[in-house]
Amino acid sequence: MSADEATTYETGAITPVLSLYREIDRADWARLAAGLTQPLSETEIVQIRGLGDRLDMAEVAQVYVPLSRLLSLYAESTKRLGAEESGFLGEADSTTPFIVGVAGSVAVGKSTIARLLRELTSRWPGTPRVELITTDGFLYPNAELERRGLMDRKGFPESYDRRALVSFLTEVKSGAPEVRAPFYSHMRYDIVPDAVVTVRRPDIVIVEGLNVLQPPPTPNDVAVSDLFDFSIFVDADAAHIAQWYVDRFLALRRAAFSNPNSFFNVFAQLSDEEAVERALGYWNTINLPNLEENVLPTRHRANLVLQKAADHKVKTVLLRKL
Repeated sequence: MSADEATTYETGAITPVLSLYREIDRADWARLAAGLTQPLSETEIVQIRGLGDRLDMAEVAQVYVPLSRLLSLYAESTKRLGAEESGFLGEADSTTPFIVGVAGSVAVGKSTIARLLRELTSRWPGTPRVELITTDGFLYPNAELERRGLMDRKGFPESYDRRALVSFLTEVKSGAPEVRAPFYSHMRYDIVPDAVVTVRRPDIVIVEGLNVLQPPPTPNDVAVSDLFDFSIFVDADAAHIAQWYVDRFLALRRAAFSNPNSFFNVFAQLSDEEAVERALGYWNTINLPNLEENVLPTRHRANLVLQKAADHKVKTVLLRKL
């Protein structure tokens, strides 16, 4: 029984235990946007959103501008605390980047949200330098996945070089002046040799990925999430995500898959019926099991949960209490 489900029985009465989270419905969360400027143009939002996402000006203003302000406040407060701690110890201020994790299923929209938060948080005066890292760069190269028999489990925890990801984030959080991460090409569906993403002590680092909230494999290991200052889980009903996945697959078939250099070019000539069947096959044999076994069980570890409705719009925000 979880902390949120437990009840206390006294003299025949049932007293619910208070939740670890504040549950804020869409209308109340949107009211937090009063007085906050929405800095992005409609063109910028179109460029940020992923295939199938229905992100619009209203959603950005009502949901993500307040969220970006909250993240900025957390980052600024952490920076002040770090400076005060350094002063207390008689040392020079050595505050390190504020790290935000963004987790959730394939096709739930977490990549769009991570890109959007990068743009929005960088517009606040206290956090002008924001970098985004996706954990795709820490997937094992396809050749290694083939060697390990893991190509059909790409995206499952064992398909990532977890030690390399932890090492990267440890360097970032330790204040290294420059840290490099591998680069993953969605067009090639593989790691690009000798290509890197470089992080140079920004104010905020956003880390987006399926399994970033997983506990460590053994008690003596460091979890990726141990290195986060704040974490977000993007949540939705599995049936809705399945439909979004199919819709995205169809959109990709008409766009990126049609590129002859794409790893998925073989799907470009599928009929609509064949494409839907193929997408549902991938969803039911790979992505849904990964969601149920590995991703969804980590939801309770997040500081904030965005719960989406069938139209991709956020309907409820759960914010863990301090």
